[in-house]
Amino acid sequence: MANLHNCDPVIFRVAIPVPVDRLFDYLAPMNQDVCAVFPGIRLEVPFGKSKKIAFLVEVASHTEVGPEKLKPVLCILDTQPLLSVKDMELLCWASRYYHHPLGEVISSAFPVALRQGKAAHLKSPQCYRLTPLGLAIDEKGLKRASRQQAMLGFFKAGTIRPKDHPQLVSASAKAVLRQWLAKQWLIVEDDAPAELIPYTQAPGFVCNDRQQAAIRAVVGQLHRFAVFLLEGVTGSGKTEVYLQVISAVLAQNRQVLVLVPEITLTPQLEQRFRERFAVNIAVSHSGLTDGQRLRAWLSMQQGHCPIMLGTRSALFTPFKNLGLIVLDEEHDPSFKQQEGFRFSARDVAVMRAKMLGIPVLLGSATPSLESLFNVEKKRYHLLHLPERAGNATEPELQLLDIRNKKMTAGLSEPVLAQIRKTLAKQEQVLLFLNRRGFAPTLICHGCGWVARCVRCDANLVVHAKASLLRCHHCGYEQVLPKLCPACKSPQLTALGLGTERVENILAELFPEHTVIRLDRDTTQRKGALDRYLAQINQGRTDIVLGTQMLAKGHHFPNVTLVVIIDVDSGLFSIDFHAQERLAQQIVQVAGRAGRAEKPGKVVLQTRRPEHPLLMTLINAGYRHFAQMALAERKQAGLPPYRYQALLRVEAGQPQVVENLLRQVVDMAKAYAGTGLQVLGPVPAPMAKRAGLFRYQLLFQSRRRTGLHALLDHVAEGLAGIKPGKTVRWSLDVDPLDLY
Repeated sequence: MANLHNCDPVIFRVAIPVPVDRLFDYLAPMNQDVCAVFPGIRLEVPFGKSKKIAFLVEVASHTEVGPEKLKPVLCILDTQPLLSVKDMELLCWASRYYHHPLGEVISSAFPVALRQGKAAHLKSPQCYRLTPLGLAIDEKGLKRASRQQAMLGFFKAGTIRPKDHPQLVSASAKAVLRQWLAKQWLIVEDDAPAELIPYTQAPGFVCNDRQQAAIRAVVGQLHRFAVFLLEGVTGSGKTEVYLQVISAVLAQNRQVLVLVPEITLTPQLEQRFRERFAVNIAVSHSGLTDGQRLRAWLSMQQGHCPIMLGTRSALFTPFKNLGLIVLDEEHDPSFKQQEGFRFSARDVAVMRAKMLGIPVLLGSATPSLESLFNVEKKRYHLLHLPERAGNATEPELQLLDIRNKKMTAGLSEPVLAQIRKTLAKQEQVLLFLNRRGFAPTLICHGCGWVARCVRCDANLVVHAKASLLRCHHCGYEQVLPKLCPACKSPQLTALGLGTERVENILAELFPEHTVIRLDRDTTQRKGALDRYLAQINQGRTDIVLGTQMLAKGHHFPNVTLVVIIDVDSGLFSIDFHAQERLAQQIVQVAGRAGRAEKPGKVVLQTRRPEHPLLMTLINAGYRHFAQMALAERKQAGLPPYRYQALLRVEAGQPQVVENLLRQVVDMAKAYAGTGLQVLGPVPAPMAKRAGLFRYQLLFQSRRRTGLHALLDHVAEGLAGIKPGKTVRWSLDVDPLDLY
C-alpha cells in the first residue's frame, strides 16, 4: 500500500482483460476508505463506451495521465482480495514470461461468474429445521400418512440437509417438504461451510521398496521447494505414491493441487481419491457448469476444501494454504495452452511452487525431454519405478512387418489371428488408431478430384454414419456427395482408415463380440465416456477401438492384447517434436496391456520395421530413446539446449501478413545480438486455416534472458504498427507445435 498524503489524488492502477499490454489508471471512488483496499480485488470501471470488470494491481499517489483525463472507478466489488500477494506475483510473472497482457492473464485465473462481476460468496447448502409448530405436531395425527410420519421422526433428530439423505430427494418427499414449508412446520436455513474437516485415511496398498523410497524422498522435502520427477513404467504404482505423499500433506492441514492433462482422466482419479480420503474434494475442468467451477474455486480460496483435481485451467486457482502440486502425465502436450494465453501448466506449476516454497511432483512413464534435461542439470530429482506393482509384468512388444501382407481394414491376417485367440480366452483386445472418422480422404476414381476444405489447406474427412464431409481443423461441414462435383461420376472412393471404418469391419469380422469405439465423435454426450469405461471394466465389451483418449491413465485389467494399427503415420514430420510424441504414445498405449495378473502383448503394425525409433523402443526402452533424442537435439541446437519463441500472424490477405512480418524481421535483426537467431518468415505448415492465411517467424537463442529481451523489443514494435483490424498475431514462448 502506498503512503498517501491526504491532499494527493488516490490512483487505482488496474488490469483490464483486453488485448493491450498495459495497466490503466483510475481515480478512487468518492467517499471510499482506500486504506482498506488492496491489490487482488475486482472493480467495475468505465472503459470507452462500456463498463469492464478490472483487477486492482496497485494503489498509487501519482500518475502520468492528466488528472482531467482520469475517470473514477464505478464501484469496488470485493471487500477482501480474492487473490493473495503470491497469486498476483505468479500472474505478473506469467504475463511477463509469456508476453501476454496482464489483464487477460489475471482474468484467466477467475471462473466465469467472477469475471462477470458476480458476488464471490460460497453459497451454503440448504438445510431444514422443524419450527415450534412442527415440533408440536402429534405423530398420531399423521397415522394415515406413513411417509410423513417417518419424515417427522427423521426431522425431530435435528437439522437436516436433504442432499445428504437419498430418501429426501425423491419427487414425493420434495412435495411433502413444500407442504410443510407452506404450513410453517419447517424453516430453511443456510448451512455454513465447514472448515477443513479432520483428516482420515483408508488403508493404502503395501508399497514395494522403490515406491517407499519415492514417498520418503518427497515427504522429507515438504517444508521446502523441490521438483521431483517420478518416472515409472505404466502400472508401476505412481498413483499410490501420489496418494501416500498427499496423505502426509493433509496430515499437516495443508491443501493439494493435482493436475491431469485431460478431462477424461479425472473421473477414475477422483474415485480413487474419494475411496482413500475422507475429506472434501473439489474438481475443476471445462466440462463442468459455471456454478460448479465457481464453488470449487471459492472452496479452495477460502480453505474449505483440501484437495483439488483439475485440468490445465485449474492451475491458477487461489489456495489458502497450498502444500503440494502434483502433475500426472507431465509429458502430455495438453498441459500447454495452444490459444490465447499460451502458458505451460507444468512450467508455471514449478514457478508457483518455487514462489510458495513447496514441492512439485511430476509423474510419467515417458517423461518429456525437457524434464529429463532438467534431471541431467540437477534441477529436478529423479525418482524411478522400474517395475510394475504387484504381480503384473511388462507386456511383450512385437514389431509386425505388414509389407506384402493381406490387409482387411488396416488389420493384417496375423493380427486378426491374435485377436481371435485372445477373444477365445475370454480376454479383451484394445486397438489404437489415432484418426477418427470413416476415412481421411474422398477421391474421384474418374477424374482425381479430392474433397478439400474451402477454408483450410486440408482434406475433408469422411464421416459415413452422419453422411458428412467434415474438416477437423475449422469444423466446416457439407453433405457427403453421391456424384463427383467435377465430373459427375459416381466413382467416389474413401481412401485411408479412420476409427469409424475399422469399427464397421470389426463388427462384420466378429459379429458375436461387442465392439466399443472411443473417440471424440462417440463421447460427445455428457456421461458417455463414463458409461463406456464402466462397460469395459465390467467385462461387457470384448474389443475396444479408440484414439489417443485411450493412450494414458486408464486401467483395463482384462486387456491382454493391444494392437497399434498404424505406427508409420507418426514417423515422418517436419516438427522436431514428432518422434518424441510418437515414442511416448507407443509406450503409453502399450501400457494398457497386461496390467493385472494376466500377461500382455503389444503388436505394432509397420512397413518400417528397421526404423531406428522403433528398434530402440523395442530393444532398449523409452529411456534409451530419450537419451539418443537429447543427444540429437544438442547436436542440432534445438530445445531444450536452445530457447525458442514463435510469432504467428494471420490475416485474410497473404500480402498483408508478409508486409507486417518484413517489418518485424527488420526490427528484430537490428536488435538481435550474438546467439540470437531470427528464422523466417515462412508460411505455417498449414498455410490457410479457417479462411485466414498464416505465416510465422521463429526466434531462437542460447540464453533465455536474451530471447526475452528480443521478445520485449518485438512486442513493443508490434504495438506501434497499425496492420489493420483483420490482422491477428500471437507470441508463443516455448512452442510445442509449429502449426
